[in-house]
Amino acid sequence: MIESMAGRQLKDVVRAFQARDELAFRRAVNEIIEEEEARHHFAIARDLRALLAINGAPRASDELFTLPPSPKSRDNEWDLIDVRVPEVELGDLVLEPAVLTTLEETSLETAHWEETDSAGLPRRQKLLFTGPAGTGKTSAAEGLATALGWPLGLVSVDTVVSSYLGETATNLRRVFEFAQSHRMVLVFDEFDALGRMRDDSSEHGEMKRVVSSFLQFLDQYSGPSILVAITNYPGILDFALWRRFDHIAEFSLPSVHAIRRLLRLRARNMSAKPFTVDTAASQLRGLPHAAVERFILDVRREQLLKGMVTENRVAELLRQIKHRPW
Repeated sequence: MIESMAGRQLKDVVRAFQARDELAFRRAVNEIIEEEEARHHFAIARDLRALLAINGAPRASDELFTLPPSPKSRDNEWDLIDVRVPEVELGDLVLEPAVLTTLEETSLETAHWEETDSAGLPRRQKLLFTGPAGTGKTSAAEGLATALGWPLGLVSVDTVVSSYLGETATNLRRVFEFAQSHRMVLVFDEFDALGRMRDDSSEHGEMKRVVSSFLQFLDQYSGPSILVAITNYPGILDFALWRRFDHIAEFSLPSVHAIRRLLRLRARNMSAKPFTVDTAASQLRGLPHAAVERFILDVRREQLLKGMVTENRVAELLRQIKHRPW
């Protein structure tokens, strides 16, 4: 007998509850919510969202932790890391199942590091996120930090890469020493600026030494943080870097179905939608998540400032979104 969608989803909820797996539990409940919304059962979907918000794990912003001061650059002028309280919830993101599985496995294993350490198993705490710009890579890292209840640290690559000879490697050492002493999700955004292939003839000797230094720091790292490297250009990364990462998550442009889900998520608190989800999703086909987010923000801004948003204005906003570079 073919198992119904509802039956499978309910089993997933029960299994996640029994395993005390917070991420899997939220994922299963969110699937039910999205299914109810697709059937236009908005009342039950709204009630489930409210219950999930009340009974879910506390957000990182509710935790009473103190954000550690960032390490500084050579002249003590610039922060090398932007340390902040994460605000993005994984339940607010629309990600590929494989990406969600990576985040769930990382979160689950992090909660059992004592057991894996005792068993002599190396921690899997180095992640590489690849994919086109605007597909939710940085948001996924922030969502992971929220789920863990840890601070988020964003490495300022443009500050780390110094014009002083040898100073970039020194800045990197400070970043890794910081991660060795403080627990957080540490994100190296635009990672290709640090990990470019060493046989690239356009790169000078200093940057090749930086890649070698980064490989050394990555190999030696055994601190309490999760390290996440993010790149839009995986093809230019040095080959030796790939095997240093425990998980590699590939992000892609959203399908029309994923765009519809994201539109419903972002528009759920709008009192009135001046567009149909199916029509907007069709127009946004082939664009990244960031384009969908921009469309919803533009519509909400129009509603706030002008009151009513006409069908023609929605069409114009969509045209502008489609014609701007992403």
